[in-house]
This record gives sequence, structure tokens and C-alpha cells, in this order.
Amino acid sequence: MPTLLDDFPVLTPLTDEDLTYALRAVTTHAPESWPQGELCRSERVPYPCRLARWGRATLQAAGLTETELTEGAAA
Repeated sequence: MPTLLDDFPVLTPLTDEDLTYALRAVTTHAPESWPQGELCRSERVPYPCRLARWGRATLQAAGLTETELTEGAAA
């Protein structure tokens, strides 16, 4: 039985819509420095939050490497 803290599944095959939402999740749920540590900019929970993890996993399933993800986030 899935629990509330389980990651969202990455469904395959991926659609253009999945990639659009994944990119939005990665950019919206970015890390932000707080005295408590790195928190999700959107949810104020420890980074990476569930949506950030799902977005990165989805983009990686589409063939993007970790380097491409970090370079794309910096742009």
C-alpha cells in the first residue's frame, strides 16, 4: 500500500505534457537556503520535495543527464 511519503510514479511512455509539467515542477520547487537548511521554495519542506523528485526523475527518464538538468536550471 502506498504511503503519503512515497514518490509520485514516473509513467512511461512520456508525453510532451509530462515533460512540460516536469520542467515546471523542477523550476517551481527549487531549493532555497534557510537557517533550517535547504527548503523547497514553493512548499517550505526539506528539499527535494516530492514534486521536485518527480520532475527530475521524469526528465531523466526522457534522457536528460544530471549535468543537463543543473545547466538548464541555472539558465
